Amino acid sequence: MSIDNVKTIAVIGAGAMGSQIAMVCALAGYPTAVHDAVPEAVKKAEAWARKWLDERVAKGRLTADQTAAALRHLTFATSFAEAVGRADFVIEAIIENQDIKRTCFGDLDRACPPHAILATNSSSILSSRIADATRRPDKVLNMHFFNPAVVMELVEVMGHPGTSEDSIATTMELSRRIGKTPVRVRKEIPAFIANRLLHAVANEGLRLVEKGVATPEEVDLAATKGLRYPMGPFRLMDLTGIDVAYHVRTERHRQSGDPADKPHPLIVEKFERGEFGQKTGKGWYEYPKDQK
Repeated sequence: MSIDNVKTIAVIGAGAMGSQIAMVCALAGYPTAVHDAVPEAVKKAEAWARKWLDERVAKGRLTADQTAAALRHLTFATSFAEAVGRADFVIEAIIENQDIKRTCFGDLDRACPPHAILATNSSSILSSRIADATRRPDKVLNMHFFNPAVVMELVEVMGHPGTSEDSIATTMELSRRIGKTPVRVRKEIPAFIANRLLHAVANEGLRLVEKGVATPEEVDLAATKGLRYPMGPFRLMDLTGIDVAYHVRTERHRQSGDPADKPHPLIVEKFERGEFGQKTGKGWYEYPKDQK
């Protein structure tokens, strides 16, 4: 299927990533349906979308016409069939659990048009592990956005050995048309490119803290002032979620069997305490209620 056949997009998962991915697609002019198995999540996604668009207008970053157009392009669907029944391209952004994703892709395969490409936003679960849950493995691949998706430019596109070149080319071009810069990952590998680089930095920072060489704040200061990083690894973990870091590393270890891929003990400690970062008000740093 060529890019010109992609007229309608569906996003499955109305959490932070799914909501933002849908917004990016809608702003680019694509009719986009958002669905979540939890109805309350769909309501929250709609409330966030309206608030975010209003804020962009207030700051002069979007016009009222652009906001109105984006809202016209967005559908917050409580029905799975309604969301995906006419979709030409589906982006899944649900929980990082392989069994749940396999079930989701099986449902998508039955509900979507035969030509639709099915992409997972996962950065830890390879598409080869879910493609055989469908009858269209050639149209299944990873399309990994970065958080926050409304800001970050990169999209990593990675197929599995059975993904067609047409599916990859269409996904690369769709990324460009929604304003992103795609990079192709040419061989399946957990965590892809950017996150493997990020994990290397974060893991070294965790080792430095564990050995008492530096505090998280000092590691972040060295990264931002010495390496010109926009954000240090500990502040970034707080932003994206220490729970996310825990689950991603757990899945990576499950796939590789390499003990080095296990979540670092300091991450495990934070996870077990429920200190997930900015979303809970405490992680490596503490956050006032208005910053949660």
